[in-house]
Amino acid sequence: MITILLAEDHVVVRQGMRSFLEQEEDFEIVGEAADGLTALKLATSLKPQVVVMDISMPKMSGIEATRRIKATCPSIAVLVLSAYEYDQYVFALLEAGAAGYLLKDVSGQELAQAIRAVSRGDSVLHPHVARKVMRRFASGSEGEPGSQEILSDREHEVLVLAARGYKNKEIADRLFLSVRTVEAHLASIFLKLKVGSRTEAVMCGLRKGLLVLDDLNEGEGVGERPSTESH
Repeated sequence: MITILLAEDHVVVRQGMRSFLEQEEDFEIVGEAADGLTALKLATSLKPQVVVMDISMPKMSGIEATRRIKATCPSIAVLVLSAYEYDQYVFALLEAGAAGYLLKDVSGQELAQAIRAVSRGDSVLHPHVARKVMRRFASGSEGEPGSQEILSDREHEVLVLAARGYKNKEIADRLFLSVRTVEAHLASIFLKLKVGSRTEAVMCGLRKGLLVLDDLNEGEGVGERPSTESH
């Protein structure tokens, strides 16, 4: 069961989301917040797996609420659902630790799929938004001294493919590994980078210089030959 907190100041929108999501057998809505401060308090006390977060809310913005939630409860995945895709909002929310960013024109099914994805640690950024953000973080970044030694070669390959948007099964197929092995590598990456989702891992990798722009391009040779690593 995936526990969810809804943070949205428009009552009709919030009620509509709740009405739809409660029809999903694997979802449980554990709380609702009409402002950012309440969202922070409920997230801290209820510790839901996912917070669906609006940006523009009274008392505290979704950006600040996300930042504080991730600082207090890093295991909570924050999924932003906004009417805006302005660069400053996208960048600020991902830096704050949001695991995904959707626009409010998505369907109910797309929202449900996104909630399941971020609860697993996956990213649900639109590809165009993801590439724009990655370019912003990667531009001019030389990385931190010694940061290249943080990840093993195999972990770096997994992180590169995750940055390109591949799912675990697709990464496993490209690297000739089992899905379980890929999941273990991702868990190790998250632990080493002290993050809780793919999105955070990619952002952290870009900031530390573990990823460069060429890593985001297809055809760069990752996973093109069989590995001798145990499945």
